[in-house]
Amino acid sequence: MALIHEIKGIGRAASALLEKLHIFTTDDLLFHLPRDYEDRSTIVPMNQIHVGRSYLLEGEVQSVDFPPGKRKSMAVAVADDFGKVTLRFYHIYKSLTDRLQPHHRVRIFGEVRLGARGLELYHPEIQKADGYRPPQNIRLTAIYPSTDGLTQPKLREYIQQARAYHSHQLPELLPSKFTHNYSLKDALNYIHEPPLSANMQQLTQGTHPAQQRLIFEELIAHQISLLTRRAYIQQVKAPAFKQSTSLAPKLLSSLPFSPTGAQQRVSQEILQDLSQSKPMLRLVQGDVGAGKTLVAALAACHALESNWQIALMAPTEILAEQHYLNFKKWFEPLGKQVAWLSGKQKGKKRTSTEESIAQGEAQIIVGTHAIFQESVHFAKLGLVIIDEQHRFGVDQRLALRDKGYKGTTPHQLVMTATPIPRTLAMSAYGDLDTSIIDELPPGRTPIQTVTIPLERREEVLQRIANNCLTGKQAYWVCTLVEQSETLDAQAAEATYTEIQEKFPTLAIGIVHGKMKATEKQAVMQAFKDNQLQLLIATTVIEVGVDVPNATIMVIENAERLGLSQLHQLRGRVGRGAQASFCALLYKTPLSQNGHERLSTLRESNDGFVIAEKDLEIRGPGELLGIKQTGDMGFRVANLERDGHLLNQAHYVAQEILQKDKEKAEALLNRWLPHAPRYAYV
Repeated sequence: MALIHEIKGIGRAASALLEKLHIFTTDDLLFHLPRDYEDRSTIVPMNQIHVGRSYLLEGEVQSVDFPPGKRKSMAVAVADDFGKVTLRFYHIYKSLTDRLQPHHRVRIFGEVRLGARGLELYHPEIQKADGYRPPQNIRLTAIYPSTDGLTQPKLREYIQQARAYHSHQLPELLPSKFTHNYSLKDALNYIHEPPLSANMQQLTQGTHPAQQRLIFEELIAHQISLLTRRAYIQQVKAPAFKQSTSLAPKLLSSLPFSPTGAQQRVSQEILQDLSQSKPMLRLVQGDVGAGKTLVAALAACHALESNWQIALMAPTEILAEQHYLNFKKWFEPLGKQVAWLSGKQKGKKRTSTEESIAQGEAQIIVGTHAIFQESVHFAKLGLVIIDEQHRFGVDQRLALRDKGYKGTTPHQLVMTATPIPRTLAMSAYGDLDTSIIDELPPGRTPIQTVTIPLERREEVLQRIANNCLTGKQAYWVCTLVEQSETLDAQAAEATYTEIQEKFPTLAIGIVHGKMKATEKQAVMQAFKDNQLQLLIATTVIEVGVDVPNATIMVIENAERLGLSQLHQLRGRVGRGAQASFCALLYKTPLSQNGHERLSTLRESNDGFVIAEKDLEIRGPGELLGIKQTGDMGFRVANLERDGHLLNQAHYVAQEILQKDKEKAEALLNRWLPHAPRYAYV
């Protein structure tokens, strides 16, 4: 493997363009695969071409001129014996004008469009053509993902050089029974230059055996990375907890309800992990309102009774606060001290909290990512509970390994209310065991969802006000195109003022991200106590807020939100036995995606069905909120298309790790050169 600037012809400017495509080495060039293919085997007469398709044409340059207009352009008329086209260029440079002189014969390839002068080709590829010669290229031509300033011929040339450089340096790292009948070298050669007889449908869909050969190897490399991460965390011992015989029964007897069968089953799975001296790494998934917090509290009982501390971390202050209030309400009557830690805490209060944690007085510590900070030292940390894990990076989770007591690693319980499709859980959280709370508490009624165009907003407003005046409670959620706390707050404030003026007898409250935590809490409490009938809010109420008497949810401009977020918001109602409704107000016309999202919500209340659809629409990175972190980082695999290979990839990864650590390392270097390395057991 070499850096790209070591390849002949790649200077600083070309390197900078390639880096925009995340190409830094010859390996990156080698695995920069085509997004499409074109058949350039036949020169087509100009009277047989159609708009919207790409063709190989040959003809003589008739004229060159520079038409007036806002943007400077060069127009080149080219004709053959059957017709004429215009070539249009907006990036004009000397080598281009030298090649396109009147009476020069040229071979051109590009997509035909309808322009000011009839049929036009914008920035086509050009070669000199001295009389008619059948094209030498008897293969399909690859079209690669590119960037402004980097032409397809140049990109093909660089990739060709990388292939030549690597022609003797591509060792086979997979057992032959898993190579789909292609060596790595043969698979790459086929994908970069398929024969004319290749199955184009398979190639464009990514299902050709040569592509599947690479996809399978990449999935194996990712599984090796996850398995080594897990092994790394489990190298260090964890405290083994005994089953709680005092705290857990007391906690359960103080509740006005009994745990569901699913909560009991998942609690047992957690207890099984906690009783062992290797760190628990468990992901608990549960749909909105399934009762994950109680399961976490029962896990905490086992740690507390064995005299260990618990850290509970959530991604936002409002969700962390909700957990803090719940744990305070449950555990302080049982004589356990609950501390609060957030990034906003400063001065004496902060110092005092940190001291009580370091001395072990605070037994349950609830907060945001502030829990990770270096200044926070635990007396005896035994269990870490992380809510909505996908909002945190893997490295943050690993950092907790260093917070353990005397060389031990705390147990980790990760929770999410965003149901994760199985394929995604295996590839993003393959280092975790998974439990699913697949049962809602008894007495919950399914939420009826309707979609209504914004033109009928007044009518919806009137109906909501009438319902509120009969004693019902409702949420009205405001969203904006630009996700910004300031702008969202302004939208909510404007709606609040408008509804107050229209319905002066309604008791209305407002919460948004710009308010102080104490203000938000006071409004939420008033709403919970039924002192407010209508709550105007931004998406800050997406998680953690539980008001059983609220039965109506209106989401304005619902088309602007993702499926999972809409499902989370809708889950704020339907938390009691009364019939609940959700109205999704949307702006017309709806995009295809917008239409699919809202239809899915209208038809289903099942978080897993919704998550599968979300994966299909948005892709894995966006769904997990990790598009920017590069955690997924797939070059050729596509989880939605290739999920069926994951199970086998997992077993092959285990086999390679057990039998040949050197091959495992080589696979990581090939596919995940920039990912962190974890020490093997």
